Amino acid sequence: MSLSAFQYGSDDAGLVWGFLIDADGRTAAIGAPDAIARLRRSAGVAASDAVPDQYFWLHFNLSNAASERWLRAHAGLDEGFYEILHQGSRSTRIEVVDNALVAVVNDVLHNFSFDSADISTLWVHVTPHGVISARRKPLESIERLRQAVLHGAPLRSPVELLVHLLRDQAEVLVNIVRDAVARVDTTEDQLLAGRLTRKREDLGALRRVLVRLQRLLAPEPAALFRLLQRPPAWVAPEDRQDLRQSTEEFTVVLSDLASLQERIKLLQEEIAAQVNEDNNRSLFLLTIVTVMALPINLIAGLLGMNVGGVPLAQHAHGFWIVLGFTAAFTAAVAWLLLRLQRPR
Repeated sequence: MSLSAFQYGSDDAGLVWGFLIDADGRTAAIGAPDAIARLRRSAGVAASDAVPDQYFWLHFNLSNAASERWLRAHAGLDEGFYEILHQGSRSTRIEVVDNALVAVVNDVLHNFSFDSADISTLWVHVTPHGVISARRKPLESIERLRQAVLHGAPLRSPVELLVHLLRDQAEVLVNIVRDAVARVDTTEDQLLAGRLTRKREDLGALRRVLVRLQRLLAPEPAALFRLLQRPPAWVAPEDRQDLRQSTEEFTVVLSDLASLQERIKLLQEEIAAQVNEDNNRSLFLLTIVTVMALPINLIAGLLGMNVGGVPLAQHAHGFWIVLGFTAAFTAAVAWLLLRLQRPR
């Protein structure tokens, strides 16, 4: 099949891109009119029939108001899909709705940075005859999947396309974890070398981003368990195994993410202990200076009283005698403080 050129961005129907894919990885781009004809053709085929040797993938931009109208008019999706589309809960999960797989996938945006957790949601509807996906913002994993399709990746079935998407999402998360590990390694090296430039608040911000990633990107175990125990009849056994392996791989990545969060927490505690130690040292030094200055202030206050009978007031060397006494007393106090601070 020849791959016709198309421009990135949704058309009047809200379609960002559409593909016809066969088991050999050959791909053809289709537009909204061809998609309507394909949807009408697949609507007359029961889901229990043999899986076709060619399926479609339609990707929509929900920021375009025409997308949902077009889907309701031509896609023939169950009302449960639109309920999931508008409900408040957006936890990552895969459910069975009207003998179709509906996946809610949270993913990071393009040019993701740790300064803010740029995360948005992707909704995917999978049947034996095709895949319909929709999002509001450009996402990293779906673009990786598009590039794989354009380069002829062998995706023999719609479920394998979904599995490839989940693995792309896990790979994106792995790269995020690697970047976070590099930041934490730099902070740890600076802390051990005594040249810490990153503040404890920076580690706190990084940890909050990772916690949010783990909370939103982690699949719901209960939904996956129900799906793997009772999948639709049209899902092939090899697709079930691939789906199980992809969830296991994602679990490993989330485990690494949790370990990194614990490591950041330990670094925060170490930095906090170091700050407390520096503060205690400063307070101790301030206390010593204050105690050492106490004899000087006390003697100066006594000798500065405007009353009669001040000692050595008429003595020729009275000033030097008082100064020597004050210095000796101050030295004695300093010696006593330093002796008390020595470890026993």
